[in-house]
Amino acid sequence: METVFSKIINQEIPCFKVAEDKDYFAFLDIRPTSKGHTLVIPKIQNDYIFDLSDEQLCGLILFAKKISIALKKTIPCERIGIKVIGLEVPHTHIHLIPIRVEGDMNHGKNILKFSDEEFNEIAQAIRKLL
Repeated sequence: METVFSKIINQEIPCFKVAEDKDYFAFLDIRPTSKGHTLVIPKIQNDYIFDLSDEQLCGLILFAKKISIALKKTIPCERIGIKVIGLEVPHTHIHLIPIRVEGDMNHGKNILKFSDEEFNEIAQAIRKLL
């Protein structure tokens, strides 16, 4: 069964794309816990990150690293936190979250709201630094 992330990759559902290559895709989380909160996914649909082959897992992490470097230059923060939960959508995904303190990684905290224009500006700013 196709996931919402597969539909995003196939452009059936719009997103605020940050980056893409032949194997991986990055886009802004529409329910961010901080400005710039980005999701990084493999283009192949796979439910559990540790079911990826070693090559796919390494590729995903290296792709996420490129995104996180640009993200840190774009959004004022102490670090880019990385989080893998994987229960809400059955498609491997990594959360890259600009943080100042550990509590910024808490998914239970308030979700930020941005307009489409603000999301587009954030995605464009990150893309410029890739």
